[in-house]
Amino acid sequence: AKRPVPLYDFKAFGAAIKAARNEYGESRKKVSDELYIPRATFEYREQGTPAEFTGIYDLVTRYHISVDQFFFPNSNAEKSTG
Repeated sequence: AKRPVPLYDFKAFGAAIKAARNEYGESRKKVSDELYIPRATFEYREQGTPAEFTGIYDLVTRYHISVDQFFFPNSNAEKSTG
């Protein structure tokens, strides 16, 4: 069976990554080299291609897990899955 179309549009996430990278003045090559990921893979992420993000999204939304606690462990932000 084919996986249904993802419920989340990862294009906004990819656009945020691209905007932040540009704000830092970093090239795609620099970031992909430092993160040890193929440049094409990084480009796909900036374009909003879901790939493994889909699995993460599916799990955190299924179990109502806030990712803020993992991405920003030192932040005092309230728990939010929004």
